[in-house]
This record gives sequence, C-alpha cells and structure tokens, in this order.
Amino acid sequence: MNTMEIDNRQTVRSDALALFGVTGDLAYKMIIPALYALVKRSALTIPIVGVALEKWTLEQLRARITDSLQHEGGIDDRQAFDKLLSLLRYVSGDYNRQETFSSIKEALGGAQRPAHYLAIPPSLFENVIQGLGTAGLAKGARVIVEKPFGRDLASAQELNRVAHSVFPEDAIFRIDHYLGKEAIMNILYFRFANSFLEPIWNRNYISSVQITLAENFGVKTRGAFYETVGCLRDVIENHLFQIVALLAMEPPTDQNPDAVQTEKVKVFRAMRPLAPADLIRGQYEGYRNETGVAKDSDVETFCALRLFIDSWRWEGVPWYLRSGKYLAESVNEVVVELKPPPQKLFDDSPQASEGSNYLRFQLAPHSAIGLAARIKAKGKKFIGDQKELFVIEEEPGEQSPYERLLGDAISGDRTLFSREDATEAAWAVVEPALKKHPRALPYKRGGWGPEEANALIAKGSGWHNPSL
Repeated sequence: MNTMEIDNRQTVRSDALALFGVTGDLAYKMIIPALYALVKRSALTIPIVGVALEKWTLEQLRARITDSLQHEGGIDDRQAFDKLLSLLRYVSGDYNRQETFSSIKEALGGAQRPAHYLAIPPSLFENVIQGLGTAGLAKGARVIVEKPFGRDLASAQELNRVAHSVFPEDAIFRIDHYLGKEAIMNILYFRFANSFLEPIWNRNYISSVQITLAENFGVKTRGAFYETVGCLRDVIENHLFQIVALLAMEPPTDQNPDAVQTEKVKVFRAMRPLAPADLIRGQYEGYRNETGVAKDSDVETFCALRLFIDSWRWEGVPWYLRSGKYLAESVNEVVVELKPPPQKLFDDSPQASEGSNYLRFQLAPHSAIGLAARIKAKGKKFIGDQKELFVIEEEPGEQSPYERLLGDAISGDRTLFSREDATEAAWAVVEPALKKHPRALPYKRGGWGPEEANALIAKGSGWHNPSL
C-alpha cells in the first residue's frame, strides 16, 4: 500500500457503521447515547447496522434505543431521535457463521468505507475480524476495537497479528474512552501551550508524581468479568499509563497523531519493568461474596505501584500510581510535587521530607487545575501557610468521551487512539508483575486501600488523598 492510499483512508469519512454487540451493556450505556449526540449536531448521517446474536426485529432494536436514551439522559430533540431511528438496520447472527457476515454486507448496501465497531468481548475479536476479511468487508474499512486489548504482552501481540492479517495498522482504532475525556486532553494542551512549565518540568525541580483513580463503589454485577482482569490490567496498564505518557512525554514535532504516539511509545519503553517490591495489591472486604467471584479469589480490586522512567528528563523521579474500588471518593487526580527551595531561609520552610509546592490536575469528577504556593501570614514574623490557586475548567455542553472518539473514528482522526507499538510497550512494563506479585491484602471499604500502600512512598508528604 502506498502513502497516498494511507493518507486517503485517514482523511475520508466512513460511509456506514456496523455496530457489533448493539444489544450489549456497553452499547446501552455509552454508545447509543453517543450516537444520539452525534446525530443531534449533524455529525452522523450514515447508516448504522446493529449486529448481535439476539433474534430481534428492527422494531425491538428501536425500542432498545429508546429505552437507552430515556434511561441515560432523556430524549430532548425529537427530530434527531427520529433521524437516529431512521438510520438503523439490524442483523442477527452467530459470529462463527459466514452467512452472518454475508447478511451484514447486504445490510451495508453499497458502502465502500464502513467502520466496524467491535463492542463485544475480546474472546470474539478474532472470529469477527477474520469473518470481515473473508466476506470482503475489510477493504477500505476501519475497525474500532474496545479495550482490553489483550490481557498480557503475548495476547496483545497475538491480537495485533490477527488484526493485521485483515486490516492495515492505520485502519485499526484501539479505543480507550479515557483518552476522550476533556480533562485528559487538556494535560497535553496545558503542558505544551504554556512556556512557564518547561524549565521546571524535569528531575531537577520535580520530586515525585502521584496519580489516583478511585471509585467509591464495587464491581456491582461485573464480578465474573473482573475475575478475568483485576485492577492492574483494567485500569493501571491503560488509563493511568496513558496519563503518565502525557505528563512525561517530550514535545511532539506537530499535532500529527503519529508524532504524538511516537513520543508516548518512548515513555513506555523508558519505563522500568515492575518488580514485586514496587507493587501493593488489595482486595476490598466482601469481594469474594460478589456474584461471579471465586471464594478463594486473589484478584486485586486495589493496586498501588511505584514506577520509574529511565530517561534524561525523569531519571530518579518516582511516579506513584494507585487505583481501586470501594475507596473514599470517586475521583481522578494528578499531583506533581515540586522540590522545596534549596535553602531553609524561613523558620517554617518545608523540609525535603515534608513536601512543598505542587501542581494538581483534577480530572474527575470535575476538570480543574490547582497550584499550591506558600503565602505569608499577616504580622511581622515570616511565617505563612500553603494556599492553593484553583481554576475550574469545565464548560457546559462538553462532548462525552464516546461521542468524541466515535466521531473521530468515523472521520479517520487517530489522535486519541493507541498504536500497536504503544499497546505492546505498555504491556511489557507490567508483564513481570503479572507473572509474579504479592498476594492481595484485605482492606476496609470507604478508606484509601491497604495501609501497606503507604510504604511505597519512602519520603515526601505521603499520598495526597483527594477531597471533593
């Protein structure tokens, strides 16, 4: 394939969407509302072919769409709602049978550049991808693949092999909804749109970086699924590693998606592989009583780790990552802790072991940036307090992550999607910890995980526990 053909596929919009797993939970909660939002702003006018095993009629699918929208936010634009229903078609069939793909081809009509969205379990990816290839549905097409993209390095490599046997790399869109969040995108913009950060954004001025992604609920009805992944696979290796990459990467040469991805890959490749001593695993009390969970399960619902990036910019700077369920708050936050001034000039100047100024990115539930600085108190004495300058950045009418990512995939914009070498490089970092790790420690609900996680931070002010 020559360069001109690649460029054309990247810039030409898809002319149809085949949504595999249209009757599933992900489609109900996330994808259908995103499709409705795209139709409302006239960004989606192409046929939508829903595909699933259920032997539904088109009217049953429309009823499912209606129920989803009423449950997930309501129907506030009747014209757009009617337009969405008019775009729908439905194919019922077994993904193991080639006649299913023949029916999909017929439903797509004369579409020359369809986008195939695989909102299905990873175990079905290979059958569907190969079925698309055999049916001639891959030529000029794109495939959108939901995470998890593999469950370790070997499975990710095999999945890439299968995908590449049918689709070229530039036609594969590996979707991670976290990259579509406005606050996550703002990290990249804030870093490189402002000149004041660059002089201090390195090992000389930054003592550590902490990233917390906490949830105040459990696995709910997803116990059987969670038993196959755990927190390290489900959150750390993808969501939090992507945040690390945006914070740690060097400036890309331009906004070209490949330029950004190349700098991310460099970060992943510079990450020191995880050792057992760098990892604390936890399991909330009562997890083993959840539906679908083994009575002797060692799957972690909490994970905290210490990470190092062996690069010129970050040598020696520890990165502390943690995530878990049934924690005190549902929040995602980054704290970049700066080193204290080199001389203790004032009596209340912080010691190196006490922490100092910091920059804080709150990513969820609100989008905000805070800068902590010491301010002198009134009076003759040179003493003061640390105050935080806090800027809320949310704007009404922001696109949801799925709306943004689905729209980008249809238009061929790969900026917010993962590349093959990035996914494999990230898995290589956690691979040792997947094979050898400490047992999961029990922790009470409503706190911040096992006490042992505090031992990962040997110096500084300890974990910054977010408060909303």
